[in-house]
Amino acid sequence: MSNLINKKCEPCSSNTPKLTLNEVQNKLLEINDWILNDNHEMIFKKFKFKNFKQSINFTNLVGNLAEEEGHHPDISLGWGYCLIMIHTHAIKGLSNNDFILAAKIDNINQQNQ
Repeated sequence: MSNLINKKCEPCSSNTPKLTLNEVQNKLLEINDWILNDNHEMIFKKFKFKNFKQSINFTNLVGNLAEEEGHHPDISLGWGYCLIMIHTHAIKGLSNNDFILAAKIDNINQQNQ
């Protein structure tokens, strides 16, 4: 399990360092099956569930986590899925916070299976 789940997201601003592509590729190795978008500005993952209720329950857990971390993903959900898209809005790219949040979301998913 990644040590990212033991870290805390830090407040972001336009001065937050944007990760280089090399740094992003290394961080992707620390999380489970997240995908980097074509512009290298966002990571995303589609979580699959057996029904809508499981999708919404997972989404609510992710929402609670986002509030605790002060770092909020974009979320799309429907019957049997929840798509999580993460990036740091203030820098229009990826920061350490994005990978911390992704690792913690993976941890939520593992605990609820």
